[in-house]
Amino acid sequence: MDGDVRVGRFEGKVAMVTGAGSGMGAAAARQLAAEGAQAVVLADVNSEAASAVAKELPAGRAVALDVADAAAVDAAVDDVLREHDRLDVLVHAAGVDDPEAKQVIADALAESRPPEVTDRLTDAAWQRVMRINLDGTFHLLRAAVRGMRPAGTGAIVVIGSSSVFDTPVGYPHYAASKAGVHALSQAVAKEVITSGIRVNVVAPGPTETGMAARTPAALRSDLTDPGVRPYATPEEIADIALFLASDAAANLVGAVLLANGGRFTA
Repeated sequence: MDGDVRVGRFEGKVAMVTGAGSGMGAAAARQLAAEGAQAVVLADVNSEAASAVAKELPAGRAVALDVADAAAVDAAVDDVLREHDRLDVLVHAAGVDDPEAKQVIADALAESRPPEVTDRLTDAAWQRVMRINLDGTFHLLRAAVRGMRPAGTGAIVVIGSSSVFDTPVGYPHYAASKAGVHALSQAVAKEVITSGIRVNVVAPGPTETGMAARTPAALRSDLTDPGVRPYATPEEIADIALFLASDAAANLVGAVLLANGGRFTA
C-alpha cells in the first residue's frame, strides 16, 4: 500500500465506502482496514470488483450497490446498522464520467478546433451523470445522516472534483454534477454538525483511476502539465479523504480540499 497509514487511527470503527471496487474507493477501503477499522463495507455497482478487494481485507464485506437507486442505498446502510449497530465513517467515492464527451473533446484537440458538445448533448447523457453523481450523493448523505444522528457522531467524506473550479470546456454536465455535489455536501455539513456529524469534500484533479485509463490520449496529454505534479495516485487521494474522516480534522466542517497537484488554486 502506498498510502500514509497510521495504525490504529480508525481502531474499532465501522466504515462504508462506495465505489470501492477500484480507484480511490478501493484505496480508501484498504487504508481503513489497515488502520484498524472493525468493519469495512465495500459498495460498488460492480459487485465482482468489490468482492475482489474485500477478499484482501480481514474486515471487508462487499455489497452490490447502484447509488442512483435510493431504495437500494437505504437498504445497504440499514444492513450496516443492523449488523453493527452504527456507522462511523462513510467515504462516498462512487461516480461516473462521460466517455463520449471525452472523445469529442479529444478529437477537437487533435484537430486544433474548439469542441462542440453542448448542442449535441443528449438528455440521456445529462441525466446519467446527474443521476449517479448528484442524486447518488444525496441518497448516500441522507441514508448516512439517518444512521449517524442517533449516535451523535460520524464522519462523511465525499469525493468531488476540481472540475467544479476550472469547468473544463466541453464537459458541462460533469462539472455541473460535481458543483452540485459540493454545494449539497456543504449545505448538509452546516446542518448536521449540530448532531456531531462532520461532512467534508475532497476535490481531486487528474488521478490514475479507471476513468483516467479510459481517457483518450489527446485529452490525457492536454491534462498533463510538466510544470506541476503528475496525475495523483488513488492512494494519495485516499490519504486526504481519511484525514478528513479522522479525529485530526475535527475542526473541518464543510471543507472542500482541492487536491490537483498545483494545476490551479481556487
